[in-house]
Order: sequence, then C-alpha cells, then structure tokens
Amino acid sequence: MTEITVWQAAVLGTLQGLAEFLPVSSSAHLSLTPWAFGWPEPGLSFDVALHVGTLVAVVTFFWAEWVALTQAAFRVLGKRRVETVSEKRVVFLVLATIPAAVFGLLLEKQAETIFRTPALTATALIVMGALLWWADHTAPTDRPLAELTWKQALLIGCAQVFALIPGVSRSGATITAARALHFDRESAAVFSFLMSMPVIAAAAVLKVPKLLAEGIDATVIVGVSAAAVSSWLAIAVLLRFIRRNGFGVFAVYRFVLGALIYGLVAYRG
Repeated sequence: MTEITVWQAAVLGTLQGLAEFLPVSSSAHLSLTPWAFGWPEPGLSFDVALHVGTLVAVVTFFWAEWVALTQAAFRVLGKRRVETVSEKRVVFLVLATIPAAVFGLLLEKQAETIFRTPALTATALIVMGALLWWADHTAPTDRPLAELTWKQALLIGCAQVFALIPGVSRSGATITAARALHFDRESAAVFSFLMSMPVIAAAAVLKVPKLLAEGIDATVIVGVSAAAVSSWLAIAVLLRFIRRNGFGVFAVYRFVLGALIYGLVAYRG
C-alpha cells in the first residue's frame, strides 16, 4: 500500500499516538518526519489508519465514560430534553464537533496541500506554544468540567478548527481554549480527549473505505498498533503529569521544534 518500511511505519505510528493527545501537534510530526529524514510520503490514507489506532486508545481508556455518554444520548433522544450532567455532556460534545466537521469538509483540499508547508508548520508550533503558555500560566484553575456551558463547548469546538493547520495541534488548541475559559488542567485535557473521538471517527468513516480499497499490509498493521499503544500511554501519562505540573514543558518543546524546523528550512535553502 505504501512505500515506507515497517520500521518507518512503527516510528510514525508512535509519533502519531504520542502527539495526538500531547499538545504538540500530531499532524506536524507526521508531515515533517518524512520531510526531515527523506522518507517517502506515506499518504493521507496511512495517516487516517494511524488515527484509527488513536481512536481505539481513547475509546478503551475512557470506556466507562463512553458507556455513560451512550446511555445518556439514548435518554436525550427518548425524552427530548436534557437534565443530567452526562446528558449535557453529550449535547456539548455534539456542539463542539460541528465547527471542525464543517470546516474540515470546506478546507479538506487546503489541509492536504498548502497547509502542510514546513515554514507554516513551524510558525503554528511557536504561535500556539505561546498561546498555550499564556493560557496555562495566567488563567485560574477553579472551574471543573461539570460547570461547562453550551457556549463554552462551542468556543472550544471553534478552537479545534485551527488544528487543520499542521503545528497548531487539536489537543493544543482545545486545551488552550479550555484553560483560557478557566477550566482546571485535568478538565481541559479530559474534554479535549473526549472531543477527539467524534472527529477521528468521522474521518475514519470517510477515509477508511479508500484505505481498504488500497489494501492493508504489514506497514498499516504495525503503524495502527504502535499508534494505539502510544496513544493510551500518552493519555495516562499526561493526566497524571498535569495534576502536579502545568503545560509549560509542552510550550517549550513547541518553541524548540519550531526553531529547529526554521533552521532546517534555511539550511536546505
């Protein structure tokens, strides 16, 4: 299916899994790694396959939460009103997904072409790193996820749209928006992780048929497996880490990576 090796697929899958939930941009790492090392481009279908691995991770890690949300969704459909916290969260996840779904369809071509230039990715890494640092170090941390309103959910969903640009980071944009709205660090991360499921699932529904048509080989299996394992670990480690630390280390990482990309672009002329 692809011209990459099994080893390269494992590396890309691991990068996808770690960077999808850490606020450092998985799309930046997936687009820049082949460019930096001179590897063949794995293609968009392979990228989508890796996202299936991250989907497996977020569903299994938050299994109890998803069961509760599914039950709440059926209750909302049955009685056509929202009462409990779980029922509100279902509605808020739907609202937060709408902006990304709309703009993802409108800007799909640009996201696959002009948005993927190294210089733009480097700029996005640094700018979003600065915003993440600012939001995390200046906003209070006194608002739990249970206090989320539909307007706040929609605002966080709008922030997710900017993740169409590699380097912005879906989790980085949504966590930054949630922190700017004064949600505590763990609540910001959890809602960001839950938001990822509808978006990734929608992309899989649209793109996996093409992947199946092209055929599944060892590189796909290895890549998806690596993405699933590393995603699960990234979620577990991040949730534990931010209970005692902020997101500053990820902002610094983004600054350093952006600077390295600028340097490589200049070196290659």
